[in-house]
Amino acid sequence: MLYAGLDLSRQRLDMYVLDEEGRTVEVTATREVFGLRALVARISRHGDEASATIESMNGARFVHDYLELYGWDVEIADAEKVKGLAPLAAKTDKIDAWVLAELSRRDLVPAIWLPDPTVRAERERARFRLHLVRYRVALKNRMHASLIAFGHPVPVSNLFGAKGRELLAGLAIPEPWATTLARSLRIVDELEAGIERCTADLQAGGADHPNVPLLMSVPGNAWVLGYTIAAELGDVARFSSPKKLAGMSRRNEPFAPGRPPARALVA
Repeated sequence: MLYAGLDLSRQRLDMYVLDEEGRTVEVTATREVFGLRALVARISRHGDEASATIESMNGARFVHDYLELYGWDVEIADAEKVKGLAPLAAKTDKIDAWVLAELSRRDLVPAIWLPDPTVRAERERARFRLHLVRYRVALKNRMHASLIAFGHPVPVSNLFGAKGRELLAGLAIPEPWATTLARSLRIVDELEAGIERCTADLQAGGADHPNVPLLMSVPGNAWVLGYTIAAELGDVARFSSPKKLAGMSRRNEPFAPGRPPARALVA
């Protein structure tokens, strides 16, 4: 068995390969995405099965999936836990790759759970909708701030409803703020339409999600939030206790801070 440590950066992928005795077999790198094929061919010349470890970062999942297609056993390591296991004063990409290879050889990789393609698709749909919602909120807040800056109170409950739009149309706002307010309002409308389409996609693809009804039993959780939480959690059975599940939701929470609805899934 060979053990490969992979360090991925913006410009290159470094690979350090060890054998079962810890001896160096290969030290190489590639600057191209399709260079992975050449790396696999180079390691395959040794005739042994290969196990690879890469730190969790943007692009790590692509490398993981690509190498698995060639029959490699690939793990993605928790970057923070790796630093705790192997703090180094002299840190280079090559050394990082060696550390990962050594952790793999010693069976000490702090591997993260990898969602399957279905869960990843659920997350992408929910996260993109949340992204649009946050954009909309930020833009609305900016519009309110512009009105306050020119001494215009908002006597209506919804500045973006029919009465609020009438109010906006009749306000005397100097340029360029008048133009930015008008453009912002058009973008808000486009975001609203995009959010509605995203919501329809969520409902079409996740109407039968088994955990959503339980999450909706928590006060304040509607269907969309319940689906978003369920998608982020993935397989609940991977948590050994409610405490560990709640800890994960606090670290990676995509929804309202401080909300602990996920505990209900394993309580």
